[in-house]
Amino acid sequence: IHDGLVRGLRECAKALDRGEAQLCLLAADCDEPSYTRLVEALCTERGINLIKVPEKKQLGEWSGLAKIDEKGDAIKVVKASCVCVKDFGEGSAGLDFLLEFLKNPTE
Repeated sequence: IHDGLVRGLRECAKALDRGEAQLCLLAADCDEPSYTRLVEALCTERGINLIKVPEKKQLGEWSGLAKIDEKGDAIKVVKASCVCVKDFGEGSAGLDFLLEFLKNPTE
């Protein structure tokens, strides 16, 4: 766990099963259908919000699985198929926006 995040199938499955996750992010380009079904089922069962991200590489970068060069660009990004948020941390305008979006999702 780093900064309230859990990464990877095993850790995310544990957090989802225990109901510890507040939000789950799943990569839409996940190449294992059983993995996708498992995460979706656990989120539905526990009532945890699920957001699909287009690419594993993007999700990995967002979750801190990348090195940043001097210019601030991400290099050596490690892909992540699933990330769960266990603790949102301190409040901010971005967090308020996210929580409002989760209350009233538009598809």
